[in-house]
Amino acid sequence: MLGHAGRLCFSRSVAKISTNGHRNLISRQMNQVRHVSRNASSNEEEVIVETHGNKCVITLNRPKALNALNLNMIRKITPALKQWENEEKVLIIIHGAGGKAFCAGGDVRSIIESRNQPTSTLFSDFFREEYQLNYLISTLQTPYIALIDGITMGGGVGLSVHGYYRVSSEKTLFAMPETAIGFVPEVGGTYFLPRLTGKLGMFLALTGYRLKGADVYHAGISTHAVNNKEVNDIKEELLSLKMNSQNVEIEGCLAKFTKSASFLQQPFSLEPHLPLINDCFSAPSVEEIISRLQASSDPFAKDTLATIKKMSPFALKVTKRALDEGSEQTLAECLQMEYRLSQRFVADHDFPEGVRALLIDKDQNPKWKPSSLEECTPEKIQSYFEPVKDELQL
Repeated sequence: MLGHAGRLCFSRSVAKISTNGHRNLISRQMNQVRHVSRNASSNEEEVIVETHGNKCVITLNRPKALNALNLNMIRKITPALKQWENEEKVLIIIHGAGGKAFCAGGDVRSIIESRNQPTSTLFSDFFREEYQLNYLISTLQTPYIALIDGITMGGGVGLSVHGYYRVSSEKTLFAMPETAIGFVPEVGGTYFLPRLTGKLGMFLALTGYRLKGADVYHAGISTHAVNNKEVNDIKEELLSLKMNSQNVEIEGCLAKFTKSASFLQQPFSLEPHLPLINDCFSAPSVEEIISRLQASSDPFAKDTLATIKKMSPFALKVTKRALDEGSEQTLAECLQMEYRLSQRFVADHDFPEGVRALLIDKDQNPKWKPSSLEECTPEKIQSYFEPVKDELQL
């Protein structure tokens, strides 16, 4: 489970665990003070920050971009969280506008395109400040409730899993699909993925497998659940709580909606495949994982093998090592490792090529270099893990 200061506690009963979700704007009927940055008119509504007495709401408001996270949004969320923590607010809700996504990830296209601008520091600023925000969320004493109703990937995962509670719905789609674009699962992914049951996290990291609906809860990604049609109801009930005892009222509210979440009656769809996942993805190398999948006659193994073969070979190798190391590191150490990796990936071939093929040209045909696992040398892999000039400070 996600515990305080890197709270990876995937139990249903502990207070300090995170939640994520998709939100509508808060009712104007409530006595509120809206704080919206007016510095850049074109970006002023990308994040809406509101206070309702001693309760707070963050709305990710880029629905046309599926609320993809950019540096401007990070720079609005971070000071708001710090201010609310100092003011001893009693809860913080974060959600996404538009009805389709909580947050579909970081705006990696802008990051890659910025490489062509000689004076741009976006590729370093974005990852540094994003990871600092991820760590800040993990250290908050204020209960942080992420309503992850809709697409929740990459950067959206970082905004949710490191806090107190994360609440999913039947519309939630969770994934860490980075290896498909020649990158590594980050935003603390090297910390929380190895701490999922068995080798489920390694499977999710290497394949980018998408968990949907009840599976998000059964896998331990979300701590609570809510029917999609009741997402606005749970938000308003949380905002109307009279807080007398730390977290008790919050947990009672979340438990009530979880109990009525009818979609949780569906069993965990990966349950029948967990023995295969645990056997194959416990292998000591990516090559051995592939060998074990090839040796299986299970159709699920064949499908998984076909997926892995589409991924960047180098990203697979780095991801395997990063999760192995992350399983024994603190969240802070994992984020520092991920920052080193992010800067090496941005400067190399596969990450820009993956973004080009999947997000820019959309030809779905990335040309990976190296093109095979055999060509991924230990020396190059090691170089990605070496310290960078400006290390991540947390």
